Amino acid sequence: MPERNREQIDRRILRTRQLIKDAFIDLLQDMDIEKMSISRIAERATINRVTFYLHYRDIPDMLNKMSDEMIHDIVLAMNGDPDEGSAAEGQDSLKLLRLLEHIAEHSKFYKVVLGSRRAPIFTERLLRLLTELISIRIEELENEAPQHRAVVQKDIAIWYGSSALIGTIAAWLRHDMPCTPSYLAKQFYLLITQMKKETGEPD
Repeated sequence: MPERNREQIDRRILRTRQLIKDAFIDLLQDMDIEKMSISRIAERATINRVTFYLHYRDIPDMLNKMSDEMIHDIVLAMNGDPDEGSAAEGQDSLKLLRLLEHIAEHSKFYKVVLGSRRAPIFTERLLRLLTELISIRIEELENEAPQHRAVVQKDIAIWYGSSALIGTIAAWLRHDMPCTPSYLAKQFYLLITQMKKETGEPD
């Protein structure tokens, strides 16, 4: 197949999936997932059911693939171009800022899937990603300074860190993002720093 035709097909696929995604988000603002039907989604997306089935087997398959795409986009946004001149803690702050900026840029989607609690699969997938990232960072810190292991049990620290972050993001969205991503990132790290001092953990 000529490259130009392939690009045209790929663009059509992406455009159709975006229509389905937008339709799903619009419907999710007014109803629970259990009440949705493929016919409703197709009608809102201005496509027919056959076209929907070309992309997804059913609604659960659509949710799984959309959540996969969400995680893929978040990881790309967080990684970006590394700032080689920054320390590890600075890189952590930069990743958080990039995450919040990405969420702000796509606020309509994230406000519905994270702020409404109507689509738990997206919250669960994001929580799993944050848990993995925080776990990796804690292990790196322990390897760098094993004599300064945290007093708090590691798995509890991981659960707390990931849950606190996603809860903060969800509340930020539900309140229509009253502060900038940069300000929220700084406030979150200030809070973590203060808690470390109170518990006697090293910075």
